[in-house]
Amino acid sequence: MALHPDFLSKPLAHRGLHDVANGIAENSLAAFARAIRHGYGIELDIQPSRDQNAIVFHDKMLDRLTDKSGAVSALTAAELGQIRLKGGADNIPDLREVLKLVNGCAPLLIEIKDQHGRLGPTSGALEAEIARQLSDYRGPVAVMSFNPNAIAMFSRYAPQVSCGLVTANFAHSAWDFLPSERRAELAKIPDVQRLNANFISHDRGDLASKRVAELKALGVKILCWTVRSKQQEARARNFADNITFESYLA
Repeated sequence: MALHPDFLSKPLAHRGLHDVANGIAENSLAAFARAIRHGYGIELDIQPSRDQNAIVFHDKMLDRLTDKSGAVSALTAAELGQIRLKGGADNIPDLREVLKLVNGCAPLLIEIKDQHGRLGPTSGALEAEIARQLSDYRGPVAVMSFNPNAIAMFSRYAPQVSCGLVTANFAHSAWDFLPSERRAELAKIPDVQRLNANFISHDRGDLASKRVAELKALGVKILCWTVRSKQQEARARNFADNITFESYLA
């Protein structure tokens, strides 16, 4: 499925158009509603609950974003839905709530967070649940992940949904948990053709790479993450078809 043109024309608000200083937490219904009001697209993250619902939350652990501690996956969706997000009045939403709110009013870019720990094989349970919830959604939607295995699995369940990869050069120390051989392999972005991915969302600091240019020449759409100023946006747009942004109004 080709990427909907709205993903190339509307800047994508990273975890919604959040603004903690004004009481709007990241990945909250308020942040998504604000993005819609400003005419932006929406990027969000999915983690699984204990009962395998699709929870809209970035981290594996609750500690940074809530006043609770422990793993998101240790609690049920109902329990997570009672936890307030720091920096706002909203509780943790699930994907079903977000789909009801957005209802086709903005392009929705969904990142499946890696559950393997090393971007390896996945059980498919989370991917199947996301596919099930998207099966009757009619708005512009696309799904991506750093983990190629997650996208391979999701595509089996939802071949009608546009899919892509989140990519980087994997040189940052944040990726030290991966073996060096795996990092070198992923940096070459080898899975695009195998997965029939029609876009990547690439680290904005590496957009000038030869591999990104090669993929763009092949017709792969280039999104990027995460732009945090107008100056960064101007540089990114020399290479990318669209941006994911936060901390300013794109």
